[in-house]
Amino acid sequence: MARRVNRVATISVHTSPLDQPGTGDAGGMNVYVVEVAKRLAARGIEVDIFTRATCRALPPIVELAPGVLVRNVVAGPFEELDKTELPAELCGFTSGVLRAEASYDPGHYDLLHTHYWLSGQAGWAAKRRWGVPLVHSMHTMAKVKNAALAEGDTPEPAARVLGEEQVVESADQLVANTAKEARELIELYGAEPGRVATVNPGVDLSLFRPESALLSRSTGLLPHRTGPARRRLGLPRDAYVLLFVGRIQPLKAPDVLLHAAARMLKDDPSLRSKLVVAVVGGPSGSGRSRPEGLQRLAAELGISDVVRFEPPSPQDELADWYRAADVTVVPSHNESFGLVAVESQACGTPVVAAAVGGLCTAVKDGESGVLISGHDPADYARVLRRLHAEPGLHARLARGAVRHAQSFGWDSTVDRLLEVYTGALTMFPTGRHRLAPEVPVLSAASPAASPTASAEVSA
Repeated sequence: MARRVNRVATISVHTSPLDQPGTGDAGGMNVYVVEVAKRLAARGIEVDIFTRATCRALPPIVELAPGVLVRNVVAGPFEELDKTELPAELCGFTSGVLRAEASYDPGHYDLLHTHYWLSGQAGWAAKRRWGVPLVHSMHTMAKVKNAALAEGDTPEPAARVLGEEQVVESADQLVANTAKEARELIELYGAEPGRVATVNPGVDLSLFRPESALLSRSTGLLPHRTGPARRRLGLPRDAYVLLFVGRIQPLKAPDVLLHAAARMLKDDPSLRSKLVVAVVGGPSGSGRSRPEGLQRLAAELGISDVVRFEPPSPQDELADWYRAADVTVVPSHNESFGLVAVESQACGTPVVAAAVGGLCTAVKDGESGVLISGHDPADYARVLRRLHAEPGLHARLARGAVRHAQSFGWDSTVDRLLEVYTGALTMFPTGRHRLAPEVPVLSAASPAASPTASAEVSA
């Protein structure tokens, strides 16, 4: 008989579910953690999300939604830290996680779900101490990122590669966003195929949907975008709006869109009166070292007059941006999935994206958008000009975008995750609570060389 999951401990060390996606290290993973937790709670499964406290004013426990608690664990300074600085704080963070569980009777949590390799390191110790299965989602992987670095970006360090290998070895189940990511876990990290499950992330289809004015029940057509979203955002009715949503960093390649826009204006100067390039997001990663770099690039290219920079937006406003845009452009060098692409398509806006990683799943080439091999701005400019010149093609892709996005609802994601959770519980032996944890070692030279050794002493 299958064991029921009643309470899940979710660990997200480096970014909080309370953070606004689109800046710092907050992005699609934040959305994933929040949406899954809410839907698990709606099904009667309590979720505690452990994250590192970055502000002294934050209370130790915050109710995110009924049945979902965010536990802000004090570990290191009360400020945002670069991910390269976080391994040194894993001892303190893991100690805080273990202490929180120790205040309850044994068996308080049925299962651990960790997100990103740093969380997996903390989950490794908790798994052994609590005697529960560990489910891990990578979201991004060092070996994959290093194979597709943007120009000027910094390679992921060897300590992260080693840490990921350890998490892959220790996890009872690994959750991959796409079949491609599942293959990468098996081929690059030696994961056992039977421990890898593919679970596509989702999208809130009740929020990300076309404006009612865009859909004609009689014809199913999506006419030109002149609806309320453009009025709310102050966009001209006749503009050709190209949208970028995400963190401003080399990995996401927003510079490719700016170069493509400059190429479009060079080839057809008459577009200048209509073209609007909207960039919604904030600096992140190595982009923090040059927070005004994209604005300077726009000036150098002579397109500052057509580029509109906007801060990260809450979900309801973000949906307006998608509805108002003609095309969303996702030219990333790598994406484990590409949540922005699915959100855009759910709103009826086709996507032009790089044919990399999870974007090959998130976008159905030729039906919901266009996938482009490589990052040559001329290729993007050519496709974007064609979509502007051929309204019939744009309308067909817009209709296909809505259809394609319907298969990515969060409820489907949670259905599949619960199958993974139940399977992990069924295969995991019972009665192993309060076992001494094995001590992971990142590397002899790493500042986080024994992240759980001191955690076990102080817990």
